[in-house]
Amino acid sequence: MGAFVVIYLIFCILILFSSSFLLPLSYSLSSSCKLRRKFHLNGLHKAGDVVLGGLFEVHHTSLFPELSFTSEPNQPSCKGFDPPGFRHAMTMAFAIDEINRNSNLLPNVTLGYSLYDNCAALGISFRFLLDETCVGAPPVLGIVGDSFSTFTIAMSSVIGLYKLPMVSYFATCPCLSDRQRFPSFFRTIPSDTFQVRALNQILKHFGWTWVGLLVSDDDYGLHAARSFQSDLGTSGAGCLAYLEVLPWGSDAADFRRIVDVIKVSTARVVIVIAHETHVINLIEEVVRQNVTGLQWMGSEAWTTFMALQTPHFMPYLGGTLTMAIRRGEIPGLRDFLLQIRPDLHHNNSYENNMVRFKSCTLCTGQEDLESVETESLDVSGLRPEYNVYKAVYALAYALDDMLQCEPGRGPFSGHSCASLQRLEPWQLVHYLQEVNFTTSFGDQVSFDENGDALPIYDIMNWQWLPDGQIKVQTVGEIKLSVSEGEELILDENKIFWNFESKKPPRSVCSESCPPGTRMARKKGEPECCFDCIPCSEGKINSMECTSCPEDFWSSPQRDHCVPKKTEFLSYHEPLGICLTTTSLLGTFICIIVLGIFIYHRSTPMVRANNSELSFLLLVSLKLCFLCSLLFIGRPRLWTCQLRHAAFGISFVLCVSCILVKTMVVLAVFKASKPGGGASLKWFGAVQQRGTVLTLTSIQAAICTAWLVSSSPVPYKNTEYHNDKIVYECVVGSTIGFAVLLGYIGLLAILSFLLAFLARNLPDNFNEAKLITFSMLIFCAVWVAFVPAYVNSPGKYADAVEVFAILASSFGLLVALFGPKCYIILLRPERNTKKSIMGRGTTKFTSSIKQSSLSSNQRHTYIGLIKCLQAQ
Repeated sequence: MGAFVVIYLIFCILILFSSSFLLPLSYSLSSSCKLRRKFHLNGLHKAGDVVLGGLFEVHHTSLFPELSFTSEPNQPSCKGFDPPGFRHAMTMAFAIDEINRNSNLLPNVTLGYSLYDNCAALGISFRFLLDETCVGAPPVLGIVGDSFSTFTIAMSSVIGLYKLPMVSYFATCPCLSDRQRFPSFFRTIPSDTFQVRALNQILKHFGWTWVGLLVSDDDYGLHAARSFQSDLGTSGAGCLAYLEVLPWGSDAADFRRIVDVIKVSTARVVIVIAHETHVINLIEEVVRQNVTGLQWMGSEAWTTFMALQTPHFMPYLGGTLTMAIRRGEIPGLRDFLLQIRPDLHHNNSYENNMVRFKSCTLCTGQEDLESVETESLDVSGLRPEYNVYKAVYALAYALDDMLQCEPGRGPFSGHSCASLQRLEPWQLVHYLQEVNFTTSFGDQVSFDENGDALPIYDIMNWQWLPDGQIKVQTVGEIKLSVSEGEELILDENKIFWNFESKKPPRSVCSESCPPGTRMARKKGEPECCFDCIPCSEGKINSMECTSCPEDFWSSPQRDHCVPKKTEFLSYHEPLGICLTTTSLLGTFICIIVLGIFIYHRSTPMVRANNSELSFLLLVSLKLCFLCSLLFIGRPRLWTCQLRHAAFGISFVLCVSCILVKTMVVLAVFKASKPGGGASLKWFGAVQQRGTVLTLTSIQAAICTAWLVSSSPVPYKNTEYHNDKIVYECVVGSTIGFAVLLGYIGLLAILSFLLAFLARNLPDNFNEAKLITFSMLIFCAVWVAFVPAYVNSPGKYADAVEVFAILASSFGLLVALFGPKCYIILLRPERNTKKSIMGRGTTKFTSSIKQSSLSSNQRHTYIGLIKCLQAQ
């Protein structure tokens, strides 16, 4: 059979290329030219003003004689009467009779028909092209058929040269939508392109991503296979576990091999896009090998597979889901079929005998069919018949529109119209493209620019009922919506599943990866086959690990993103609580010491220690303790900008007071040496306050320049920990921060050196040793701070800085004011002039009096000394 199809295709190609040369020649031949051989074809004819042709598979097998090349070959014989095919042909005859009785459609025009049995062979089709004289227009103006895509492709390639319209009711190959190759082809059945998309929608609905595909070895199956593979690749709906082509022959070895592939595969869903002959051979092998547990899915061709709907096959095919072309109702068709008698039509309406058309020799034609249920009379599910019915009416409406054309307003050259006397097929093609009508069943019939009808399918389920009956139930539909694309409507409660679970099967190559893992393709296998690999930290998903947003991190199970933990030196954690408590404690101590000094401000101890600078020093220390609180808590813009400025200015104020106190002491004692009294004139009260203010203003200027040029800002740092956000303040300008610290360090070192030089002055008078000790602590703390700060991440850097502030502040507070408070509170007997005054100071006063200073200057500095002594 396959070789025969190939031979006929070659024949068609030769006709296609030679017709342009042979056709002009035929017109020059004598009118006596006849076809050399008259074919005796099974057919049914009726005369009319306009004749429509029809091709139907009334017999599904052709037997070809052996070719000896020594005698004229006999014609192929038709075998295997096909009741549905006969009903298709009778539906066309019924539709034409109904149109002829309709006074509103084609009035005063009688339609005739020439219906042929193609016997599943190709050559019959070309009988429509030429009349017996080989010249003139084709004997028909339109054709309904064929049912096979392969035959339709070959036939349309040739009749397209004559612009003869052909409306198929069953050919679904997507290739027929090519208007360049098939300019006059139309169809009332959807293209396989949409059928493949519809099948994929069902696969998606049930989650079947791993399926097998079996197709017939012809244009119908092979084009569907290519379309199916393309659609799967584009939509990502799934993968093919295998693709097998069903052979035309009945070789058991071929089908045994294919069934072995099905058995070995892990795919539980098998899609079959093939003709009945292929499927019967396949399922018989499935039964022989007892292959169960499969979910079968069939194309629209399965609608007519009555031979498979038997108890013998249902244990294997029960639950099958198939596509079905749109079902319709044709009132009066059953009565028409009941009136048909194979030997009663010898009149002009039927030129050929129905006996030959049906090859019926087992009946007399007088049987009562009303009480007999036969397959030929079953009009409960008119699907191909409904397409035939619509195809005939489409041609009739196109012809009616053409004959209603008003002269001068026609679509052809010169705005001319066609006439019934000179009607050309190509003129009918124009009107067929524009046809638009509604059937009595309520369906709209029209064709798009490719000649395709509105795509819509019913979804059928083969149900095996408990009582052993078999029912093909409509369980849904799928249609193409202009606005929403494919629209699938499925009632799962009506579906019969041929499994113990009574539920849809699972058909996947690899189960979906659990949350927190990703798919890794298996080498050399389809993309639906994969291993599951855990996602790395910070990534989630089960298809392809994706990174979490910036402020999120993957959960421990890697199944969703959770907000990252935030980290900063908080008031609520132990470290923050300790530092806050220490800061407040230092502030409280400063307040107490300040209160003690204010309360005892008239005592010699307080007066002798330059009380104004001591009060200012205590206030600056309190500010130092308080500024450490700016380093605790979530960083904000204002805290980042204020913390270092407050810290730098507070400490400069503190160290400036200490520096001035040390310089005053050194200046006073230097005045005791010959010629040294001149230095005292630079250290009066105004000069002391001015020096402190100047030194502090320099630091304020540094901070202002830093904030203006590159201000510290809050920053979410994710470099320390992937799953944490560390909130910190970046200094902005490292140079500005270094200058701030360097300036504090410069003043501290200068204070330390000056105090160290004055360490041997009389103990009872000066505090140089205490200043030396306090500056030693201060410098040691801040020297250790720098490397500790640089190497501490996140909140610990803030903790190191707060610790340095608190440690240096406590060092100054305890070293400078601890001994004084001890004497004031616990040793009041030492808080007297006698204890504060010493022999060294008396001698120093005498040297002032004997100096070369003027009387006013001597009076001033002696007063200063007395003040220091009296204080």
